[in-house]
Amino acid sequence: MDITVLFKLTYGLYVVGAYDGLRPVGCIINTCFQVTNQNPILAISMNKNNYTLKAIKESRRFSLSIIAEDTDPSIIGTFGFQSSRDADKYANYGFRIFGEAPCVNGKFAGRLILDAINFVDNETHIVVLARLVDTVKGDGTPMTYDYYHRVIKGKAPKNAPTYVAEEEKPKTEEQTAATTGKKKYKCQVCGYEVEMDGEMPDDFKCPLCKQPKEKFSLI
Repeated sequence: MDITVLFKLTYGLYVVGAYDGLRPVGCIINTCFQVTNQNPILAISMNKNNYTLKAIKESRRFSLSIIAEDTDPSIIGTFGFQSSRDADKYANYGFRIFGEAPCVNGKFAGRLILDAINFVDNETHIVVLARLVDTVKGDGTPMTYDYYHRVIKGKAPKNAPTYVAEEEKPKTEEQTAATTGKKKYKCQVCGYEVEMDGEMPDDFKCPLCKQPKEKFSLI
């Protein structure tokens, strides 16, 4: 079975924001859809190990910030490839409170404020059914998951429902000849790849997750 066919399903990207009782926490998700149109109910999918899911179960109130194509891409790296258990993801951005839920600062296509009403177990993930309580208009074109992969060259974190481990493929002679003199590096945290002439500069940082040169490996 070729599971990569699932990549053709359409997804967006969203920042989830909630309180764990003491501080704002958050993460990136790519699965959200509207279930009802009367007194709207939405559904999101989150990994059972996700710390933000734990916060939502406790507080019930949470936010969804709809990522736009021109949202700062480092937000995706920060919120998608670190854990709120041991990181303050809002430190470099700040946040605002909408409807008693934290929303990271930045340009987004819109914001949704929701109250969780049910949690459905799906083996490795939980589907959270939530009622919409408020909205905040934004700007920009919503970023699709395809755009994230194709244009930003981002990867899915291991907790994402769409994560598929990549197989290393040997280079053909043509590919090797075409890249002579250039080197390709891959971030071991978020999977971002970059090609450059020669060695990577000592002060280079991943544009997605802000990891230093030491977190990159030559591929």
